[in-house]
Amino acid sequence: MSVADDYFDQLFDGNPDPWSMRSRWYEQRKRDLTLAALPRSHYHRGLEAGCANGELALRLADRCSQLLCCDTSALAVQQARLRLQHCPQARVHQARLPDQWPAGRFDLIVISELGYYLDPQDLQRLIAKARAALATDGTLLACHWRHPIAECPLDGDRVHQQLATQLQLPRLLRHVEADLLLEVWGTCATSVAEREGLA
Repeated sequence: MSVADDYFDQLFDGNPDPWSMRSRWYEQRKRDLTLAALPRSHYHRGLEAGCANGELALRLADRCSQLLCCDTSALAVQQARLRLQHCPQARVHQARLPDQWPAGRFDLIVISELGYYLDPQDLQRLIAKARAALATDGTLLACHWRHPIAECPLDGDRVHQQLATQLQLPRLLRHVEADLLLEVWGTCATSVAEREGLA
């Protein structure tokens, strides 16, 4: 069974930053890696699935003309809206994914630290919805913690195995560390150098 909403609401109850995203170097560095891994400098319409308190969204907003951020926790959504209040191109929407997947197509979809909170069936549905929503010349980035999390049905490696199996897209980047796994897939396999006419 996927982790229930009240788990996340309890985390955010009285604590606007339950994972210390604003203070831990691990989290700051992971955001830098995430932004550097994107093969394009700018995206038209981006989606962050599971935005928590909006720390990554704040950085993604600089790379998107429009950014939609979703989280299942009402308390997390409040924090993300505060964090993004000076970013008119960013909207934060409360939604439980995959059931309330937003309409439209996106040329950037980010799934960071979300997949292992879902059970295998919900993860499969999430990936299917993300693949269907990915625009032509779109990018999907996933990043997950690799250590076990007691409350989670899956671990990060299994999430990425399922993503690779189900997306059936060219993998543009794979970055593996003891703590995290970050991968990027694209509907087009053109490299960054090729995009700029260098290769």
